[in-house]
Amino acid sequence: MSIEPIIIPGDASIAYLQINDMDDEQDYIKINRALWDEKTAHHVKSDFYKTNEFIAGANTLKEPELALLGDVRGKTILHLQCHFGQDTMSLARMGANATGVDFSEAAIAKGRELNEQLGLDTKFICTDIYSLLEVLDEQFDIVFTSYGTIGWLPDMQRWAGVVAKYVKPGGKFIFADFHPIVWMFNNDFSAFQYSYFNREAIVEVLEGTYADRNAAIKKTEIGWNHNLAEVMQGLFDAGLTITSFNELDSSPYNCFSNMVAAGDGNYQIKGMEGKIPMMYTMVAVK
Repeated sequence: MSIEPIIIPGDASIAYLQINDMDDEQDYIKINRALWDEKTAHHVKSDFYKTNEFIAGANTLKEPELALLGDVRGKTILHLQCHFGQDTMSLARMGANATGVDFSEAAIAKGRELNEQLGLDTKFICTDIYSLLEVLDEQFDIVFTSYGTIGWLPDMQRWAGVVAKYVKPGGKFIFADFHPIVWMFNNDFSAFQYSYFNREAIVEVLEGTYADRNAAIKKTEIGWNHNLAEVMQGLFDAGLTITSFNELDSSPYNCFSNMVAAGDGNYQIKGMEGKIPMMYTMVAVK
């Protein structure tokens, strides 16, 4: 089965389909990897990522995850889907022994470049999450992932199995992500467009990127919506116990259309302030 989006004039292209076999899996990984390789070049120089401020010493982690991470000095941390590693290296600056994983070769190359430039000892691994088991045999005090990660993965049971594999007995999985309700809306938040549930793959052709809406990028991307029960059940079935769950009505990132400041460096959707959850956090233990 080939993966081809349906072109809808004047709107984001969208189609629904099933990913059924390994050939299809490699198709979506290849397509999304090409997208993120191209995004990386724009993200590194964007005002959104503030790379120069990061190089100068800024910590890129946000308050929701910092509150859950606590004191990480001396802890081993595996950071899944780390992009070009600003948060991973921020963890290293906080005293952690941090390892970042991402499937984009361009992103991992930039992370390694920055790591060397800053004299840090962060490790980086270039692979997709489902293939990580083939290249990494180690367990960690903390497994961590945040903001816009699981939507690129089709199978939460398989994802949770990877997470659980790398959490030491007595260790933690710390998770912060945008709330699945956010992903139900169309791009300008004027109407619901997508299912809350993981029905099929969502294939779109979009221009620009959340970090630079004017970036000269127009590529196919493939994602999945994951409702809360799907995520939680995956972690339960993998043998993890959820000890903390919280929903927040604002986002620490100004990364969606029609966002307005909500105080304390947070943002909400204009006209929906305080009415919808923007993100959620979880801690699970082994």
